[in-house]
Formats: sequence, C-alpha cells, structure tokens
Amino acid sequence: MVFVSDDEKAVVGTINLDYRSLYQHFECATYLYKTKCISDIETDFQNTLSKCRKVDAESIKHEKLFYKLLGSIIKVIAPLM
Repeated sequence: MVFVSDDEKAVVGTINLDYRSLYQHFECATYLYKTKCISDIETDFQNTLSKCRKVDAESIKHEKLFYKLLGSIIKVIAPLM
C-alpha cells in the first residue's frame, strides 16, 4: 500500500484496505511526514501507475480461458489464506 498526500505526507507498508489485513493479520506500515523521500515515493507510484491497465467486466471477457479459470480457483481458496 502507498498513499501520498500534499507532497509532504506518505504511508508505505504491507497493509491492504480490507478486513483481513486490518484486523486479522499483523501487517504494518510507516507514516512519513515532511521527509525527502516522499518525492521518490510519488515518482515510483506514478511510474507504476503508467504500467497498469484497467480491469473491468469488458476486459475480462477478452482474457484467455486459462486466466479466467485460474482466477476462479484462486477466488475459492483466497479466504483460506
């Protein structure tokens, strides 16, 4: 997880914004305030974002059958992890 706000605050860590991460796992994050590395974090986030693609119902229709099946299997076992 990465949050950057107003170029002076950032949060970086393993926490996801879901019930399991917030209440069941011992995940952590670091809060940074007015440190030099915040601009580096923002740059890294923007570089990562440029490599992302939107996933919606229409794009899933065009995925390979293997990935659709794999996603279905992972969805079933995910609560056990």
